[in-house]
Amino acid sequence: MKKLSLLAVSALLACGQAAADDIKADGQWRGVGGAAASFSSGNARNSTVNINLDAARITATDKWSAYGQALFAQSKDKDDNTNTTANLWRAGTRYDHNLNANVFAFGGLDLERDQLKHLNLRAGVNGGLGYHLIKTPETTWDVFGGLGYKVDRYASPGVLIDNDLRRTYTTPEMILGEESTHKLTDTTSFKQRLVVYPNLRDTGEFRAIFDAGLSVAMNKTMNLTVGFQNRYDSLAQSPAKQNDTLFLAGVNVKFGAQ
Repeated sequence: MKKLSLLAVSALLACGQAAADDIKADGQWRGVGGAAASFSSGNARNSTVNINLDAARITATDKWSAYGQALFAQSKDKDDNTNTTANLWRAGTRYDHNLNANVFAFGGLDLERDQLKHLNLRAGVNGGLGYHLIKTPETTWDVFGGLGYKVDRYASPGVLIDNDLRRTYTTPEMILGEESTHKLTDTTSFKQRLVVYPNLRDTGEFRAIFDAGLSVAMNKTMNLTVGFQNRYDSLAQSPAKQNDTLFLAGVNVKFGAQ
């Protein structure tokens, strides 16, 4: 089998999230963005393209953050039959405002589309309060909680929820989460985030999102990154799985003020 792997920086990404050692509270937007692709040929032909960006603007009193991701993957067998194994995009933003040295208020918006889950669009808004457990140049660790509202719109004929075929599903949610960043060395940083969304309409149902990433600076503008993502949705129906896991590796480029 012949195989070709490409890791490329996308010049179309205007911003992304700075690594932990680059975040400064000076009101300037900083970020990283990148694109990775892999192709293989032989008995089966596989292709995967992933584009990601993260950005943050921090001052002494507040923080704006934004993220985006697009993932597409498909395979073809020897008879040239095509099977799409991933086709999704996600984007969102959040605003945090410090009420005092330890407590902050936040509000956020998240958007998502996932063809394999027949999800045309998921839109969620949320807000609440958080607490800075640790806030040092080397380590930050926050916990937060609040309320949100989610609207799901599914492709025809819909999905089965509570024995009812639905094209639209709306629900209020709780939001419970924690996130941290760690500067391990002068060139290596680690970050992780866990958020759980208990369903307030159908008791016992919930969503959970976990993201973790390790970033190693190769120079002042480029990072080698390894990431892990896990998404759980108790309402997901077959053939979609409730648990969705993704491993990512690539090269990101920093943007914004240096």
